Amino acid sequence: MSEQHRPVGLAMAHLWVAFLTFLLAAVLGLYQVAVRAGVVPQWDEGYYISVSAHGNIMGFVLTTFFIVGFGYYTANTSLKRKVWAPGLAWTGWLMMMAGVLLVVFALITRQATVLYTFYPPLTAHWTYYVGAALLVVGSFLWCVIMIVMFGQWKKDNPGKPVPLAMYGTTANAILWLWTATGVALEVVFQLIPLAFGWVDTIDVGLARTLFSWTLHPIVYFWLIPAYIAMYVFVPQAAGGRLFSDEMGRVAFIMLLVFGLPIGFHHLYVDPFQSDGYKLFHAAGTFMVAVPTLFTGFTVMAGLEIAGRLHGGKGLFGWIKALPWEKPMVLAGGLALLMLTAGGFGGVVNASYAMNTMVHNTMWVPAHFHLIFGGTVVIMYFAISYYLWPKMTGRALFSAGMARKQLWLWTIGMLIVTIPWHWLGLLGVPRRTAWVPYDHPLVEQWTSSQYIMVFGAILLVLSALLFIINLLMTHMNSAREDNREVEYAEPIHPVLNISKSLNGFAIWNWILLVYMVAAFAYPILQFWMLSGQDVMAWGW
Repeated sequence: MSEQHRPVGLAMAHLWVAFLTFLLAAVLGLYQVAVRAGVVPQWDEGYYISVSAHGNIMGFVLTTFFIVGFGYYTANTSLKRKVWAPGLAWTGWLMMMAGVLLVVFALITRQATVLYTFYPPLTAHWTYYVGAALLVVGSFLWCVIMIVMFGQWKKDNPGKPVPLAMYGTTANAILWLWTATGVALEVVFQLIPLAFGWVDTIDVGLARTLFSWTLHPIVYFWLIPAYIAMYVFVPQAAGGRLFSDEMGRVAFIMLLVFGLPIGFHHLYVDPFQSDGYKLFHAAGTFMVAVPTLFTGFTVMAGLEIAGRLHGGKGLFGWIKALPWEKPMVLAGGLALLMLTAGGFGGVVNASYAMNTMVHNTMWVPAHFHLIFGGTVVIMYFAISYYLWPKMTGRALFSAGMARKQLWLWTIGMLIVTIPWHWLGLLGVPRRTAWVPYDHPLVEQWTSSQYIMVFGAILLVLSALLFIINLLMTHMNSAREDNREVEYAEPIHPVLNISKSLNGFAIWNWILLVYMVAAFAYPILQFWMLSGQDVMAWGW
């Protein structure tokens, strides 16, 4: 495809919003751990403003803008066709930006200290909720564009397998439409009326149930672009081949189907849902480990192929032979390392019994940051290092700086999260600036809290290096010779593929049944059993 048909401006507009706000969020994260360690003083409610801003930027702004921008460029380059309805795409960007500005207004005026989950009865100014709604609706326009382009390509290429990168992108768009519906219902029908004063009170149990619809599946919305890169960019950068195209499709389908109806494992200690439904969601949560294992196996197999093609001998000689000097390969290896560590913590969180040991302790953000801040964000870095020269036509400013930045991020993330796991086991609560416990108990935490401040400093330095490298790439005089986005080819070319692995119709029907089974009664009970003891009617 000719360069003038590439959506560079559209992609860049999304990606720069993502990364500039990300740098701010990294600084806010450093401030929070410094307050927890007592290194800097707490000012008024500054800690809670910072936690709210950090969580919203990382969880909603960085991710949504990055995924949308990356999605447009992936659809364009993998399908080799122009983005459908670019005017609609820019409308989505404007809506998302308007949403971000409204949320920023609520935060800087100290009217939205409701943290990342904005659980009622904590209530923010109406601008916060309207801004969140605009961000979600704007991203829905991207979902529509991706699904339309997917359908158009299939219509023009009957019987041919959709490129894996686009298959994963479309799966993510469908997943986002499904999962964002829960929080959209909560915001539009509960929180906005409450913020405007149209109602005096809302059902907190219903609000938490609706948010749980979104709370965990959103993780897979963040994670799928990282997995796409692991399947289609990492093997190519390593000089090998994709081990299995079909395995990638199965992984994306399983993330879509099993990743959605599992939110109640965040509500294990809540009284609003019965034990039976919580156990049902717990079982589904463990199923999500399967596509992650598929991905880990497939990516490692592709890397082994590349290592042996580079002359690696013996059982593990291929690891040393890999081209670790390439940022994409290095990031892929580091991401899998943090995914493994973070996944262990997730098993504890998802276990119905063990969860009570770590509920609302520092163990929870430790697990979360290893998966999101570790695996997801480091692959966002790698994708950007790969695509920036393709989009700008200028060579990456410094591959050496990129490698240092990736190592710095990984080391900083491990230094932060390992003490958090330990503090969680000691019972240190999360989300609070003060811990008014007995002095001998608090003394056990001091060394770990100082360590995490050092780790946070490394993370901020890494984030700064990342932004500098991208900015300097725009000004680099050296040109990028190859501007074609190269996707890994599978060992065995996919010539024929079943409809179930080349579309989503059957999986959406299965998902509909699964969602009804998982959420219909837990939501409807708030009307059916109004005024009665809900717990008496559980499974």
